[in-house]
Amino acid sequence: MAETADRGGRTVLETLKRGEVCKGVVSSIERFGSFVDIGGFHGLVNAAELTWAHHFYAVSGIVEVGQEVTIVVLDVDVERERASFSLKALYPDPLEEFARVQFGRVIPGRVERVVRIGAFVEVHENFAGLVPIHELAERDADEPESVLRNGDEVIVEVVGINMHRRRILLSLRP
Repeated sequence: MAETADRGGRTVLETLKRGEVCKGVVSSIERFGSFVDIGGFHGLVNAAELTWAHHFYAVSGIVEVGQEVTIVVLDVDVERERASFSLKALYPDPLEEFARVQFGRVIPGRVERVVRIGAFVEVHENFAGLVPIHELAERDADEPESVLRNGDEVIVEVVGINMHRRRILLSLRP
């Protein structure tokens, strides 16, 4: 998604290619992402494409207006005068490295939140995994809060990783 400010912006749009790496300047910040100006053309970096970080609370915590950034062109639609960009595509996916190194291992984590279906445990600075209720203890716990509290330090086993859905399955069972 983007806006062309003038004919020069349209010319830039027509030269963009998917996968191309470009430099631009953050021109505005919205709750759903930020717009980046590349030679008069303003393309969107959706919030999901800003960072691999597990949590961030505001787009303005990642980029600021006037900041020079390097982006990857994800998509170009000349007819609709739109393009989408990514900042995170420049960096390796930390989940791939995590999966390669940690799958099947027993590792430390911190309980982020306890929910009806189990508990989310931060196992890396960029993501957390779910310990489903049936994996909380030797005997199935009726209430996850009876086993864990927010902030608890725990040792978990990484029993599953779904790369497509970006989900990590954990177990507290010995």
